[in-house]
Amino acid sequence: MSTTTSKVPVSGEPGARPAGTSPTGPPAPARRRRTGLLFVLPFAAVFVLFMVWPVLHGLWMSFTDESLTLKGTEFVGFDNYAEAFGDPDVWSSLGNTVFFTAISVVPLVLLSLAMALLVHTGLAGQWVWRLAFFAPYLLPVTVVTMIFQWLYQPDLGMLNQALDAVGLGPVGWLSDEAFAMWSIAALTVWWTIGFNFLLYLAALQSLPDTLYEAAALDGAGAWRRLWSITLPQLRRTTVLVVMLQVLASLKVFDQIYILTKGGPNGSTRPILEYIYDVGFTGYRLGYASAISYLFFAIIIIVSIAQLRFMPRKEG
Repeated sequence: MSTTTSKVPVSGEPGARPAGTSPTGPPAPARRRRTGLLFVLPFAAVFVLFMVWPVLHGLWMSFTDESLTLKGTEFVGFDNYAEAFGDPDVWSSLGNTVFFTAISVVPLVLLSLAMALLVHTGLAGQWVWRLAFFAPYLLPVTVVTMIFQWLYQPDLGMLNQALDAVGLGPVGWLSDEAFAMWSIAALTVWWTIGFNFLLYLAALQSLPDTLYEAAALDGAGAWRRLWSITLPQLRRTTVLVVMLQVLASLKVFDQIYILTKGGPNGSTRPILEYIYDVGFTGYRLGYASAISYLFFAIIIIVSIAQLRFMPRKEG
């Protein structure tokens, strides 16, 4: 009895199946694309629903007189934008935001760098310093503001008690226009500096030891190594920290709203609080949307300008 066997063509022979395909169904690349699309679809749906749609709807609202009073909505073109450019409260709150950004970003960058350098030098009790520097960042804003409300309390606060002990008069840390924004900036620095400290510390730990060993052989001292090796190597991290910090400071809202609600006399009111007041206290959603998109344009411009200063990765 004889048996007949059929030879299956292998790749490269006439009649062979192309590589990456199965006997039945679509080719493997098509299946992978379809499978990947199924994984992405849930996220894409949520992204469109909660990000894309609100952005587009807010843009449309900025061209209308939509209000929370449920009156009829009419298309007003660029009237809201024209009103925003002529609104002195927009400019004053924007000025407060820029001032807060200026006085908070500088210490948040320089102090965090100094703290990371201090820890990286091998200071005794490493875990204690790392925990002490980073722990405030883990606190919620309500806890942080409660702590500083006690510190800034006019009569029984620790700061005024310390001033009284050295013969100085009390300071209205949150009630005096000259001190209120500085007080909030100090709170913000204490609260958020841990994140920047962590970024700098990670960057320092990634620097190669060979650079320092070669510099030591050439007789470079500690300051020389700091200025010629450490700081240049941290340039990308510094640009990243500055960019993140500027964007975070421009969006300041929580701590100011809880502590002063923009007072005294609007001296600490940021642009986001003014948008909130216009939309949910003045019921003018259309006008609030227009101010939001003007501020959004400013943030985009600042972001693009910062990216131009970001050093490109070599190689």
